[in-house]
Amino acid sequence: MSLDICTTFNFFLFLVATLTFANSRAREMTNPKSLVLGLTYFSQSTIPTPKSATRLLDMTEPLKEVRDGYVISLNLGTPPQIIQVYLDTGSDLTWVPCGNLSFDCLDCNDYRNNKFTTSFSPSRSSSSSRDSCSSSFCMDIHSSDNPFDPCTMSGCSLTTLVRSTCSRPCPTFAYTYGDGIVTGTLSRDILRVHASNPTLTQEITGFCFGCVGTTYREPIGIAGFGKGPLSLPSQLGFLQKGFSHCFLPFKYANNPNISSPLIVGDLAITSKDYLQFTPMLKSPIYPNFYYIGLEAITVGNTTPTQVPLNLRGFDSDGNGGMIIDSGTTYTHLPEPFYSQLVETLEAAITYPRATQVEERSGFSLCYHVPCQFNNILGADDLPPITFHFLKNASLTLPQGNSFYAMDAPSNSTVVKCLLFQSMDDEIDHQYGPAGVFGSFQQQNVEVVYDLDKERIGFQVSDCAMAAVSS
Repeated sequence: MSLDICTTFNFFLFLVATLTFANSRAREMTNPKSLVLGLTYFSQSTIPTPKSATRLLDMTEPLKEVRDGYVISLNLGTPPQIIQVYLDTGSDLTWVPCGNLSFDCLDCNDYRNNKFTTSFSPSRSSSSSRDSCSSSFCMDIHSSDNPFDPCTMSGCSLTTLVRSTCSRPCPTFAYTYGDGIVTGTLSRDILRVHASNPTLTQEITGFCFGCVGTTYREPIGIAGFGKGPLSLPSQLGFLQKGFSHCFLPFKYANNPNISSPLIVGDLAITSKDYLQFTPMLKSPIYPNFYYIGLEAITVGNTTPTQVPLNLRGFDSDGNGGMIIDSGTTYTHLPEPFYSQLVETLEAAITYPRATQVEERSGFSLCYHVPCQFNNILGADDLPPITFHFLKNASLTLPQGNSFYAMDAPSNSTVVKCLLFQSMDDEIDHQYGPAGVFGSFQQQNVEVVYDLDKERIGFQVSDCAMAAVSS
């Protein structure tokens, strides 16, 4: 078995070297109140974009919290097949596991019996088709190469490539994430979405997605919500509008009885003046990420700690800035700023350190915190942490978004750890984004991506209560 895994992984490395699309994972309407599905792409493709028979102003889908992210259900094919996938604002490609028996995920032992790993079967959908070399999506998925090369190897003549008339199937792709890889083919099928009335669905024909047969450390499909042409909001024509979400806290993980709405379209960005907005920054090298600028972080009532310049914006090479990413669990900060924040927290907290938990978990700060009546959801006096973004937008993290209980309480105490991490744990922070604002820190916060005005808004909210009221 280990030899097979090694052989397959080496094959992955070969694919990455030859086919890889280097995922950049850190847009106009004449009537502002109506939205026609589909975008015009500035490429040589003439293939139609996804379409709906009627105008779609808004889309509302339920978000459910699982142990390390948030999932939505995709309704694909004829007859419909329901596939649950992660919401990821840090990537573009929407993909689903394909093949009831053939889908294989390497290094995914923790998910072997996970109920979310349902696979899509193209052979059982009468409306399924393979995307072709004439598609702009095919060019986009292979955009790290000369866009003609993969289809040339598939037998397309130069004449048909230039005229975007080659009907040969789009070649297999490899798509990389921070610590995972997926390989598959581009498919098209009917996608059914809920409008603002959740009891009504609307069919989107020709939706393009990845049909993935093999992955490394990516056990569940992904709905890409980045700004690239392949992303779900882009294909549905929402990139001149926006979307919003309110992530449920971790305590609701795997609870089937509660979900919070993911709202896409006019409804997501209308009447939101009560939020604090910070401008989206435009990266010259990673244009599909949602970048924001961080100015300072305050611990409790201390003086705000100014952040390094690379968290506020980009250097001359386009590196720096902070991305907001629902696909990254914890907030990441660059060194030495991360260590300075840890030192500030150490000076402010007098509880005994839980060093054994720190060694076991890899988190930098863990404490034995009093827990009255063994209630881990009760209030504590750990210092609040406030993020100060550009244009005077401040967000004080709700209780539980910085320190989190790692185990069940014992003897009226519980171990809580700071769920921030150093960028140096993952990548060299000198290249690409300097920091990441992760999904854990977005719990119980209404987050609005106003793509029309190119800004992101924050407002602390009881997401469970909001979900019930909606």
